[in-house]
Amino acid sequence: MMKTAIIMGTRPEIIKLEPIISKLSRNSSLIFTGQHYDYNMGLKFIEQLGIKTPDYSLKIIRNNPSVQMSQIISKLSKIFLELKPENVIVQGDTNTVLAASLCSLKSKIPISHVESGLRSFDWRMPEEHNRVTTDHISDLLFAPTKTAKNNLISEKVHGKSFVTGNTVIDAINKFSNISSKKSSISIPESDFILLTLHRAENVDDEKTLSQIIKAIIDSQEKIIFPIHPRTLKKLHEFSLYKKISNCKRIILLNAIGYFDMIELMKKCSFILTDSGGLQEEATSPSIRKKVLVLRKSSDRPESIESELSELVGTNYKKIVKAIKQTSENPRLPNQQTPYGNGNSSQKIIKLMSKYI
Repeated sequence: MMKTAIIMGTRPEIIKLEPIISKLSRNSSLIFTGQHYDYNMGLKFIEQLGIKTPDYSLKIIRNNPSVQMSQIISKLSKIFLELKPENVIVQGDTNTVLAASLCSLKSKIPISHVESGLRSFDWRMPEEHNRVTTDHISDLLFAPTKTAKNNLISEKVHGKSFVTGNTVIDAINKFSNISSKKSSISIPESDFILLTLHRAENVDDEKTLSQIIKAIIDSQEKIIFPIHPRTLKKLHEFSLYKKISNCKRIILLNAIGYFDMIELMKKCSFILTDSGGLQEEATSPSIRKKVLVLRKSSDRPESIESELSELVGTNYKKIVKAIKQTSENPRLPNQQTPYGNGNSSQKIIKLMSKYI
């Protein structure tokens, strides 16, 4: 097997790369950029999933994205000179992904992009900048769906693209059976809605975040809300934390682990989120929960087209209406997950062995 460098920096990357990491030979190096500097959002997930300790952990200063990316590029370039990898694997659409890809390109190392071809066509989203650029400089592009591959074809990317499914289904299939034993939180038996928020276009905008929080409170529903560190900071900054913490129907949690999140998804009535990963995870056979997407656009159209998710937006009245309707009828259509059958990591490894 070729000498491979696997680069990750955030919770979603850790989860979605685990199925690949666990199947690769020892001739691979794991690099953690520390983009998720909070332990509960980064290294905790590496430990929980039984992934080996990263061979390299970068220490980057919390700063604006351009400074963060420049630090990643600078530190990775030195590591690449030492490692001399024959292949670099990145996943998704984070600043880590773009920085690592640019560094790989200039170091003349082939780039394998897992979860390529996703598009929201919303240039307000930093993730859109990252994935579009990464797709156009990658050598192997592993699209989770036909729609994603068609996006790559229409953009005439130079690399080879393949439909592989999404490795998030591999991870859910692998860990959902043991999550109840590994989870460390006590989850109430009664029905509740699971809420997560972290997207910059939602939580960094005071008006948008205020509308979402007001809708959540006014819905009169029982809600469990694990709060992302970024979101917690903004709730305090915009004087919204006290309002939501005073609502007795809403249970606030600090950032939680992967097994805790799986258990919450299993036991909830349905999910309110702006997360792309949760939209995918919720379609898996072991979860199968309706998702209301709190965004103006979605880069996961497949789950919406199959009516497993609903694009609600961020308007107060629309959120309240959608919560009410879904609470009355949270049932899903008889549709299978559009993100593969759980063997995506095997397909990806086989393709990398063939083409690099």
